[in-house]
Amino acid sequence: MSDREFDETARVGLKALLENFWIIREEDPETYQLIRDREKTLRQYVLDKLGYHLIVHRHFAKLEKIPARPEAWMGIETFQRPLDYAILACVLAYLENKSVDEQFLLSDLCSELVALFPVSEGEPGLDWRHYEQRKSLVRVLQFMDSQGLLRVVDGETGAFNQSEESEVLYEATVMARYFMRSYPKDLFRFQSKEELLAADLEEGDDESGSSRRRNRVYRQLLLSPAMYREEMEEGDFLYLRNFRRRLLEDIEFHTGRQLELYRHTAMVVAPEYDHALTLFPDQKGITDLILQWSGELRRRWDDLSFARDAEGCPVLTPFEFEQEVRALKTRYSAGWSKKYREGLIQEIARELLTTMRDWKMAEREKETGRIRLRPALLRLEGEYPEDFRAEEMARGSGGESVD
Repeated sequence: MSDREFDETARVGLKALLENFWIIREEDPETYQLIRDREKTLRQYVLDKLGYHLIVHRHFAKLEKIPARPEAWMGIETFQRPLDYAILACVLAYLENKSVDEQFLLSDLCSELVALFPVSEGEPGLDWRHYEQRKSLVRVLQFMDSQGLLRVVDGETGAFNQSEESEVLYEATVMARYFMRSYPKDLFRFQSKEELLAADLEEGDDESGSSRRRNRVYRQLLLSPAMYREEMEEGDFLYLRNFRRRLLEDIEFHTGRQLELYRHTAMVVAPEYDHALTLFPDQKGITDLILQWSGELRRRWDDLSFARDAEGCPVLTPFEFEQEVRALKTRYSAGWSKKYREGLIQEIARELLTTMRDWKMAEREKETGRIRLRPALLRLEGEYPEDFRAEEMARGSGGESVD
């Protein structure tokens, strides 16, 4: 495939495929059509660089995205417990026996789920008298509705939270049959998620293993906020260094993003805001706090008293981390939203750490509970103008964003 075949329409289609689980024709006909128009070009590129399969169905377009390594943020955002995923699998199994547009009642679904739910010997199964289990099913059904896997015909799913007697009428859709991806072998032949990932990368590999390495590197660069040497096979990071210029040019031409490569870190960044992408910082107020803290750390870098790991990254105890949040609040809270201005230090610290972990800016050590800061945290910083604090204090209000 020549670069001349990959035009701006193909770039828009690639970004949409990478950013979304799928593009449903009925909901976004324009994006679906441009993907269909560039189907051959897109199919060749994603197969060669990422080892992904592009599915263009008459109802949707979908890129089967399998990560190089699974990460916590890759789960379904609204799900809270492993039970949610188990119930989702059971609902999908239930829908396999429903024809497209066939209607069914929530009460019938609940009865079938009790029979479908996997239970080990001696363990209790589903019991809809339990509030937490009803909440779990509600989360699953609301997610499925948002993804077009089923439709609510009559009733309100959320009412099931309050009463197991609540009734809702649903309708099956064709999308439910394509939510789960296909696997190279029968699932019962795999013993772990690592085997699943390895089998996917082995499919179609050449004798030298070069395509497998290329696929791993591209997947990590394009799907993850950052790529760290410690997480990779040594040959993968050498591939990054040896082919840096080629990768930089290829990624920028096909996605409009830029590759940044440091001593132990690689990341793909957007040179300017793009509403079609999930970017940091976003509109959530917690990202303002992260930018402000990053700026503070950069200015104090040589004087930081925290312990350091082998790569020179600061490692904080939970107490030190909360003290940093307290100091940040003292300095910047005049411009924070009410939630953070009036929030408890412990709650702010918990949300700050969770967000930084999702963006691979920090991690908590399992053995010690200490918080390790990662290089991506220092890639960006933000602060208020010099006169902002005085003006904000005089007005007695807040809610501005960092520059």
